[in-house]
Amino acid sequence: MKLNSNNGLEQFELCRAALHYDGCVSKTLSRLRMDLDFMPSPIEDRPGLLIRDPFRYSDMTLVVPPPLVSCLECFDGEQTELDLRRKLVQATGDLQIGELVTHLSNALRDAAFLEDDEFERRKEERQRLFASLDIRAAAHSGAAYPEEPNALRETMDRYLCGNDVSPEPPRNGLIGIAAPHVSPEGGWECYREAYRSLGPEVTERVFVILGTSHYGEPNRFGLTRKRFSTPFGMAETERGWVDYLERAAPYAVRMEDYCHAVEHSIEFQIVFLQTIFGPAVKTLPILCGAYAKSIFEGGMPEDDESVKRFLNALGELAERERDRIVWVLGVDMAHVGIRYGDGIPVQAGADYMCEVEERDRARVERICAGDARGFWDLVQHNHDDLKWCGSAPFYTFLSANPSARGELKRYEQWNIDSHSVVSFAGIRFHGQ
Repeated sequence: MKLNSNNGLEQFELCRAALHYDGCVSKTLSRLRMDLDFMPSPIEDRPGLLIRDPFRYSDMTLVVPPPLVSCLECFDGEQTELDLRRKLVQATGDLQIGELVTHLSNALRDAAFLEDDEFERRKEERQRLFASLDIRAAAHSGAAYPEEPNALRETMDRYLCGNDVSPEPPRNGLIGIAAPHVSPEGGWECYREAYRSLGPEVTERVFVILGTSHYGEPNRFGLTRKRFSTPFGMAETERGWVDYLERAAPYAVRMEDYCHAVEHSIEFQIVFLQTIFGPAVKTLPILCGAYAKSIFEGGMPEDDESVKRFLNALGELAERERDRIVWVLGVDMAHVGIRYGDGIPVQAGADYMCEVEERDRARVERICAGDARGFWDLVQHNHDDLKWCGSAPFYTFLSANPSARGELKRYEQWNIDSHSVVSFAGIRFHGQ
């Protein structure tokens, strides 16, 4: 039965009758997980809200049709099935919504998108499995890059211009680079400009990779002793340095952080390094959680004692092993547009994004000057409304290497979808 919007009181009575079905007591609905990815559906013939699990506790993807999106508000851990039925009647104008209630609830539950027993079971199972493994398997091969070695080699050689570019040694010696972590297909020119700085003289060094932890706990650093596997082979992890950092700052560290299982910001850098130096490159992979308290409440990141201890330990490692280390930052910059909650569509290099570029370049200028405080002042402005996901790795690097100076090689903006833009750059760093 469809509701007639002109029926007034009669409509209300029909709706009330439909909602109080069979005199049953309605159950409280489980809470929808807030650590999921929510974005407009990119599927042309399936509009709505796309939901997926970045942690991969579930491999399912759901598209909620536009009329039902508002019904997700009922999954807040407080509202009941009756509230959901009421919302569905209002959204659809149909009193016969019993099957729809069941279908929506079951779809969210079966996908492990609700904070319930099914989700907790999958989460515990996946985290326990990851912790038990000696190898961190490639999570993004076959999607972000080819999973077959020959195809991957061909693709990477194309990104790096046939791997036949002459390195450009910076003055006073290279100490590191910053490259994007956006999809290599979208950011390959910035990747190339960063990685062409790495010459054969650094082949035997340890690459300390500071990657954005998109899903990790704020003010914490994700470490792992696992070797990283890609289609090219096995990259080695400098486990002794992992042990040192864990001992030096135990409360700042998340050991065998499950975020490593799904994070791309380090994986992409390892693939580029293996392309240039071979499969068995030596790395120290560090995921940097956002310095959220500093951004939103003020103060500096190191005002957190645990963060301070970690930054100090990393700085001591940088000083002690300076001749063995090359730093690699896997970082993107601004995130603007519909996908990122701004409410406005944007196009790379146009209109508002021209202002974003000016602000991006101002931050990069502070980074290249080695001005950690000046950089962080710009990040804190408006609580980082540019949403620089790479701000924590940049600040971590500058803190550990106060004498570092940089050179911007290339800056880009890229439409990650038709209404949203990510910015990134290729930077190389040298010592004074």
